[in-house]
Amino acid sequence: MEIKRDDNGKKGQFTALVDEEKAGLMTYTWAGEHKFIIDHTEVSPDFSGQGIGRNLVMEAVEFARENGLKILPLCPYAKSVFKKTQDIQDVLF
Repeated sequence: MEIKRDDNGKKGQFTALVDEEKAGLMTYTWAGEHKFIIDHTEVSPDFSGQGIGRNLVMEAVEFARENGLKILPLCPYAKSVFKKTQDIQDVLF
């Protein structure tokens, strides 16, 4: 699986690709210079149950850590991952 990030300065997305096929998408919106809001996560039904959504959230966590950012997970799925995963609380806003 490959995860790509696209960003236009106001909004962005992480896209999960499996054999060049879009498997999942997570969108975010910037909330200032040092914080972004995860607002939506979706996984294609063909890839359901394969950890695609979790991998997208974890990629956002790594991006936040590398850039000194905080994350506000408003998306219910992302919020549930943060609630269940103690070792990513450092980037939680």
